[in-house]
Amino acid sequence: MLSTKDPAVFKLIKQEEKRQREVLEMIASENYASKEVLEALGTVLNNKYSEGYPKKRYYQGNAVADDVEILAQERAKKLFGVPFVNVQALSGSAMNLAVYVALLEPLKGKIMGLALAFGGHLTHGQPQSATGKFFKSALYTLGKDGRLDFAAIEKQAIKEKPDIIVCGFTAYPRIIDFKKFGEIADKVGAYLLADVSHIAGLIVAGVHPSPVPYAHIITTTTHKTLRGPEAL
Repeated sequence: MLSTKDPAVFKLIKQEEKRQREVLEMIASENYASKEVLEALGTVLNNKYSEGYPKKRYYQGNAVADDVEILAQERAKKLFGVPFVNVQALSGSAMNLAVYVALLEPLKGKIMGLALAFGGHLTHGQPQSATGKFFKSALYTLGKDGRLDFAAIEKQAIKEKPDIIVCGFTAYPRIIDFKKFGEIADKVGAYLLADVSHIAGLIVAGVHPSPVPYAHIITTTTHKTLRGPEAL
């Protein structure tokens, strides 16, 4: 038992449990994982190296791990209505970087995302993050009314000619018109990346439009509105 093997760590865990029960968490990117998720995280699956893809691993002994990952893929495909899913990234930042590395040439590829001060995310091409250091960046902003100005975004996209346009934001409390973003991306020959980490639960519940018909790539975390673990 942890309480006897390492009472100091056990005590800290209990303190954090108490803090989470008694404090109103107002951080948008945090949520409470369900008891079932916490139970699954504390199993022998932690012991396995599972590098590579299901049925094509670099280590032996992954028959069960393969089935777990395939099950997660199939559930995600059904949940979001998409044909392909990768569930391996360990965080939202890692997943977005993986998309850029797969699709862009370092130091030449250009990302066009919402500026951080207007509700964008660090990984959408901000100069403070690796995405803005290893790739070119063209940041768009909101209009004076605090809403997305699609005429301005289209004009900027035509001028900048980005390889990837990012929509889906950290702090934009309005419905996102994915169709308009898709039209702009198609017009300039860019990929449309919809990062729906903050609204994934709303999308699968059917109370926010889905980017599936318009986006080439969709990324999300399993935390936040999906109440999964603190990872993708």
